Amino acid sequence: MTFSFRLIASDGAARAGAMTTAHGMVRTPAFMPVGTQAAIKGVHHDAVRAAGTELMLANTYHLMLRPGAERVAVLGGLHAFMGWPYPILTDSGGFQVMSLSALRKVTEQGVTFRSHLDGARVELTPERAIEVQILLGADIAMQLDECVRLPAERSEIERAMQVSLRWAERCKRAFTGAAPGHALFGIVQGGDDAGLREDSVRALAALGFDGYAIGGLAVGETQDVMLDVVGQTAAALPENRPRYLMGVGTPADILQAIGRGVDMFDCALPTRNGRHGLAFTRFGPINIKNARHAEDARPLDADSRCPAARDFSRAYLHHLFRSGEALGGTLLSMVNLYYYQDLVAGARAAIAAGRFADYAAETMQGWQTRADLDEA
Repeated sequence: MTFSFRLIASDGAARAGAMTTAHGMVRTPAFMPVGTQAAIKGVHHDAVRAAGTELMLANTYHLMLRPGAERVAVLGGLHAFMGWPYPILTDSGGFQVMSLSALRKVTEQGVTFRSHLDGARVELTPERAIEVQILLGADIAMQLDECVRLPAERSEIERAMQVSLRWAERCKRAFTGAAPGHALFGIVQGGDDAGLREDSVRALAALGFDGYAIGGLAVGETQDVMLDVVGQTAAALPENRPRYLMGVGTPADILQAIGRGVDMFDCALPTRNGRHGLAFTRFGPINIKNARHAEDARPLDADSRCPAARDFSRAYLHHLFRSGEALGGTLLSMVNLYYYQDLVAGARAAIAAGRFADYAAETMQGWQTRADLDEA
């Protein structure tokens, strides 16, 4: 099956489309839950799929270390290994270049890490990053890039952007060995500098990738800066290719980025916040550990598709967290995954109907008015 992207509808800069991958179709705007180590923390794959997930993210760096890409390949590839027969995107490890800065050294050749597991020396070059992703069998692979935490000096941002472009070219050459139907995305870098972002877009577009990611954001800059960069960068990217904003973010971030032309998102917030007692709902975020919920017999949202939001009382969920029961984190993670998938599904429908701006405004107004508090 050939990888393809089809634009179905647009409303201003907002876009609705469909990607065809080797393991099925993905409707956009799409949200990818983060399964770093081939698992969504605390949530069964059946619940992840039932929430509406069509594309999951796994991480090249972590799976390369454990259990090892060669072992996964022997066991039939990542889809078979983890029992997820649907599309998978793998992050190349570029985020770890930044997040594990105390354990790595960057050169023109690639990145040398000291494994966070056992201190062993690990080399990740553009060629090895692609080899690992091919062994894993990812439907969508990402180029290796260098992400710089902001704020940073322009010279440092430019250095990392130029290195990332040279790595992009090497990744594209290495990807010629991938199976038909699999895709490779380039990653736009350039920090918060509009000129560097333009240079990165121009060079990546000339190389010709199956899709393009906007990287190096949500790493220390303000939301206003992030959204300005997203809008400028998305507008410059090829219209006939999917656009992926990496590592972002909150429901508000996602709605505003969709309005600026982004098609794909990933973030660990739904499950991370769920494990810590924070639920995302149409009424706004709810901290279920708050004492006010101890005797509240209402569900989080009686009209939700999610069984965890609909079928359990707030008092019971509060009890689970106060008692240290792991089920609490699982249930709230489910609530959040359903909410994020409903958010992007609503965006797709609104774009098709030509009313995305109204949908975004109504959704954010619901968070602000907190109608559920009035009913307590």
